[in-house]
Amino acid sequence: MEKYDVAIIGGGSTGLAALKQLSNLGKQAILLEAGSKIGSKNISGGILYSKKPRKGIVTNVEQVFENFLDDAPFERKITKYILHSTSKDKVYSMDLTAAHDYQANFGYSVLLNKLNSWFAKQAVETAQKFGGGIIPGVHVKSVKWNEDGTAIIQTDELDEFEVKAIIAAGGVNSEIAEMTGARPKFTPMQLYQGVKVIVKLPEKIIDERFGVSSGEGAAHLFAGDVTLNHIGGGFLYTNRNTLSVGAVYHLDSQLRNPTEPYRLIDALLKNPMVSEFIKDNVPVRADIDKSLPQEEQLRIRFAVTKLIKTWYDVRENHLSSNEKDEQAIADIKAKLSFVQEQMTAKYNVTFKTDYVEAEYGAKLIPDGKRCRMKKPFFKNILFAGDAAGRGIFIGPRIEGLNVGIDDGVRAANAVARALDKNDFSESFLGQYYSQSLEESPYTMDMKQIDQDYLKIFLDAARDVPKDIIGSRYGPILKMMSNRTLRGIAVKFANVLGYDKLLPMIESEDTYVKVPIELAERLGKSIPISYSPSILSIADRISKLSYNDDHMPHIKIRDPDSEYMKKMVILCPAKCYSEEGGKIMLQHEGCIDCGTCSQETDWKHPRGEKGVNYQYG
Repeated sequence: MEKYDVAIIGGGSTGLAALKQLSNLGKQAILLEAGSKIGSKNISGGILYSKKPRKGIVTNVEQVFENFLDDAPFERKITKYILHSTSKDKVYSMDLTAAHDYQANFGYSVLLNKLNSWFAKQAVETAQKFGGGIIPGVHVKSVKWNEDGTAIIQTDELDEFEVKAIIAAGGVNSEIAEMTGARPKFTPMQLYQGVKVIVKLPEKIIDERFGVSSGEGAAHLFAGDVTLNHIGGGFLYTNRNTLSVGAVYHLDSQLRNPTEPYRLIDALLKNPMVSEFIKDNVPVRADIDKSLPQEEQLRIRFAVTKLIKTWYDVRENHLSSNEKDEQAIADIKAKLSFVQEQMTAKYNVTFKTDYVEAEYGAKLIPDGKRCRMKKPFFKNILFAGDAAGRGIFIGPRIEGLNVGIDDGVRAANAVARALDKNDFSESFLGQYYSQSLEESPYTMDMKQIDQDYLKIFLDAARDVPKDIIGSRYGPILKMMSNRTLRGIAVKFANVLGYDKLLPMIESEDTYVKVPIELAERLGKSIPISYSPSILSIADRISKLSYNDDHMPHIKIRDPDSEYMKKMVILCPAKCYSEEGGKIMLQHEGCIDCGTCSQETDWKHPRGEKGVNYQYG
């Protein structure tokens, strides 16, 4: 049997940080990833932060991957952070850039297919020096233990092998956690459901439209009527030449008031401010004459497709180029003009104002305030990042990638220490790691209200009339606005704990009613110049890349349950249907989000199977 020191399960940013840190410490480790390549299964909002906490120490991405700032394929440095309250065509905006900058070195928008692929390249170069590396296309199906405590890992693709320790970094739907009984499945109350689309837009148009310099970007958050009466909100982040547009909502809010996740995206895309942000000049194909021979129709279809792709490529080059030479610029413009003339003259292609959606995806996100593992270990397994339920959701503050990277490093340090002492017991390995996580400033954020962060948010909201907040929250806001009283109130609130406070803080009033009232009374009307042609869910799924598996990775336990009936609406990929009163599953279009996992026998698809994200 093959033997290794450490196995890391999951090739997201958490697992890759653990691999790189172990290799930096001179330890042998292998990483197992179910995707055909690193990054193909990963999806995020997302902003990656580097933090400088006032109390405690965290390990940031640039400390693990030393050349991150010089070479990594991040998108834009976020320099604006704005919260919008919406009601129909009215929007009221608050600048929360100070909250974004709070204790931060930087925050970059990222796309995980590119970024995690780069992480993997850096990590594997170091890991191979010590007999480790990355094995893609592998799905772990079981873990068992020898009498000496070493673990035997069984997969769908490889012969079983033995390791001294395991770092479980397989995300919120960690099968390792479930199969070992380390924790139960997270409940809907502990989770958010996130859905996201990638919108294509040339780099220079983004610069001009969002008022940012080249390489800089903006993050916009939305609450109010765009939520369709759910607890949560929308976001729009600028990437280099795309936009990440998404909606994040409490899963239990969705269960109480089921709404198709893609309709939450649609509501955001139709908001006048967002519609104007995403608009572009889009080519429209003319109908092909059906009386023509089939071969001629096919030739025209291919010719038009090729010309449209060329037009987009040349236009992207023109609007993203830093070319200074006037002749080179003139050549690009001439080529663009020629291609456009060919499209219109030969094939009757017209142009209209619309938007271009490139990718759709979804995932579940853990709320660390509710579900962080108090005991993030089991025997010689350490759980890190989303797998341990560790995400920060505090009002407009949403962090996960940086938390996972720090967790991965802490797990790697704990395993390296255990390797040095040859002690992988829970009392030595697990307790040390657990204590390390408890000392993390991120854990403190999941446990207590940060008075300084609260002050930044209150300062941003100082112009909001107190009567808008209403009788329930007005006195609280007034008390919190007073520095002396705020200190007393925060101490009292932290004694009560998040469990008692959350039902009051995270409510329909907070996310829906108050923002709508703000927009109605203080907002400005946003004129809209067109109506976006929103893709159907069928079109969105058809644009995704799949390696279909004939073996279902999900089994319905009770086709009559009320929960599963709600999945007919809440599955982001529309995999469920009701026939004759029974819930049926069509797994081939699954996007592996795990929304249905609470009442199904759910696992990730086998190695290299299922959805493959182009952007992530």
